[in-house]
Amino acid sequence: MRRLVLAVAIFVTACRGDAQKCEQACRNVYTLTYWDRANADIEKLPPEQRKLERQKRLSDFTNRLETGVDVCISQCQSANNDDQVDCMIKAKTGAEAVACTK
Repeated sequence: MRRLVLAVAIFVTACRGDAQKCEQACRNVYTLTYWDRANADIEKLPPEQRKLERQKRLSDFTNRLETGVDVCISQCQSANNDDQVDCMIKAKTGAEAVACTK
């Protein structure tokens, strides 16, 4: 029984994606998509309100990222899709990042 449990544990571990790459990919996708939306909203504001709104959004961004990054990393590792992870890391725009996740 112990051998079976050990074999299953090794198999499950071997089938998971790289945590560091997944974290990098998750953070990149979230950063790009969040700021695409936020910047579009900020640009609609009068110039004198933009700096304060950007500061508020930065705080919101940081909180949301740190709250959700672990779930994203776990899902990324479970998917074990190196091509998708590489695409997510290389993305330079929100649209590119979203295209990688489809």
